[in-house]
Amino acid sequence: MPKITYIAADGAETVVDAPVGSTVMENAIKNMVSGIEAECGGACACATCHVYVDEAWTGVTGSPEPMEEDMLDFAYDVQPSSRLSCQIKVTDAMDGLVVRIPERQA
Repeated sequence: MPKITYIAADGAETVVDAPVGSTVMENAIKNMVSGIEAECGGACACATCHVYVDEAWTGVTGSPEPMEEDMLDFAYDVQPSSRLSCQIKVTDAMDGLVVRIPERQA
């Protein structure tokens, strides 16, 4: 099972086992990762599961689809590596994925 490391704005790290086919957001909520609010429950209808994908992993996680790009307009401190964690499906290739959580959500 792939492991995902979530790094909070204060530097605290949480490592979780993530089932293939789930989303980065679902695993954050299931494991009570602080800073991921996920108000819409993963419907890509808010920007409260915003994360920064570690530069080494952007090729593996892919690029945002147009709907996700539109929602990122509402996120706090968007950067080139910004993604909505509800839109990142976990694959075997993501074992070791690192995401950082912004200081606050939108």
